[in-house]
Amino acid sequence: MQKITLATGNKNKVDEINLIAKDYDIEFVLPDGDFNPIEDGKTFLDNAFCKAKYVCKFKNTELYLADDSGLCVEALKGAPGIYSARYEKTAQKRIDKLLLNMKGIKNRNAKFVCAMVICNKKGEKVFEVQKECLGSIMLEQKGEGGFGYDPIFFVEEKNCSMAELSKEEKAKVSHRAKALNEVLKWLVKNC
Repeated sequence: MQKITLATGNKNKVDEINLIAKDYDIEFVLPDGDFNPIEDGKTFLDNAFCKAKYVCKFKNTELYLADDSGLCVEALKGAPGIYSARYEKTAQKRIDKLLLNMKGIKNRNAKFVCAMVICNKKGEKVFEVQKECLGSIMLEQKGEGGFGYDPIFFVEEKNCSMAELSKEEKAKVSHRAKALNEVLKWLVKNC
């Protein structure tokens, strides 16, 4: 089984990605060190590349996958965007702040964006992709699953919040699933 280091300290993200990749002979693993990169890019792809280059220093696999993802709200000119994880200190505070900023706004269109970059041991980018999941911001939280902004993100095609989806359903429709499927196709073809 091929192992690929996932540039994250978030075990939920590793579990989600391994669930999506379960039919492949690939396992994504956490880095063997403290993961704390500086994300100073101007786009999701820039930040994913920053993370992938950073995690290469751990040298525990041949390839390194990084993702940068976030929520972009049309009425807020794309905010929180690349600052989604830094919008507030906790997941609940981020949700509360977003709902407060959306109060009275009729245009609730939003999208989750996920950019993924693969680097080799030298820190060279060998593949990149960016995908989206379209939806809207709900008026209140619904659902217990998922993480981040999932409880307030309405998935039109499923007629519920992202947090109301099972892990298996989310693994089919999410921005991360769409991007990872492209990564997996590339890995099968090139590795």
